[in-house]
Amino acid sequence: MVAGMIIAVMLTTGRTVGAEQRVLGSIDTAGTRSITIRAEQSAGVTSDAVDRIAHIDGVEWAAGFSAAVDATNTLIPDGTRVPARFAYGPHLDRLDIPREIPLEGTAAYVSPLAAAELGMVDTAGAITLLGGPEYAVVGALDIPDFLTGLQPVLLIPQPDPIGTEPVALIMVIAERPDLVAPVSDAVLSVLGADDFTKVTVQTSETLAHLRALIQGQLGGFSRGLVLAVLALTGALVAILLTGLVLMRRKDYGRRRALGATRGLIVALLLTQTGLLATLGVALGAATSTAALLMLGDPLPGAAFTASLGVLALATALLAALIPAITASRREPIRELRVP
Repeated sequence: MVAGMIIAVMLTTGRTVGAEQRVLGSIDTAGTRSITIRAEQSAGVTSDAVDRIAHIDGVEWAAGFSAAVDATNTLIPDGTRVPARFAYGPHLDRLDIPREIPLEGTAAYVSPLAAAELGMVDTAGAITLLGGPEYAVVGALDIPDFLTGLQPVLLIPQPDPIGTEPVALIMVIAERPDLVAPVSDAVLSVLGADDFTKVTVQTSETLAHLRALIQGQLGGFSRGLVLAVLALTGALVAILLTGLVLMRRKDYGRRRALGATRGLIVALLLTQTGLLATLGVALGAATSTAALLMLGDPLPGAAFTASLGVLALATALLAALIPAITASRREPIRELRVP
């Protein structure tokens, strides 16, 4: 009975929970937790704002970028121009920029797309800013989804800025979608802009609200189905055990006559039920997991499976309690009386 309940829940609610986790996982990508701040040059936003933002609770990643400056391959002065940006912040290692940068202050990193447009082989060479200095290209960038809008990306990291360098773009990633709104408010409070009318903020708060709506709807359906199946299972277990007690009432009366206490009878029935329910949980979990794997459906996760097993065991024990008490109250004289 318990094994059947586990299989039924896992193949219905379990599939729903697995699909919910997959949908929420796609919503929880960094791009849906992003806060984009754009500032005009006269807004007065500087690189020291990035350090302040990086220390806000709920911020997973933050980086600042200067206004784009055209750059060309030093060996091909008339070649394709690629926008270069100075990068600021303590989290640049996520872009495959090492914390200890060789040729500090004179090193540049390019995305594969930028390297191709610059005509560089193996992302090695040098770039020259329009009317400015040269920088050695020392590595390739790993561009996350939330920075694809900047492609082709050419970054010149500044590990030790003086704090007054102008910043035109700040990207912030919140730890969770529901933190986008409060984090964006906190970011604006420490931005330090001279003119906020020249600052624009773009967030994914709408997606965060969509995530909460999806989670609530899917979660409500899953909980309702689990409770319904648990109630049905509990009722069936209670009916079966009540029938078992009635069939074996003389056996329980004999045990009472031999000195068994009411507590012992209750403990005996609950122990038997618990052992059988545990075996049923293990069998049902193994069978349903194998079925989901064969069907190619998403698994609900270890936490859901373990919680379901505990609920099933608790339901079986609670359902067995009343029949166990009934069995313990069987009077020896009445049950063993011969007509």
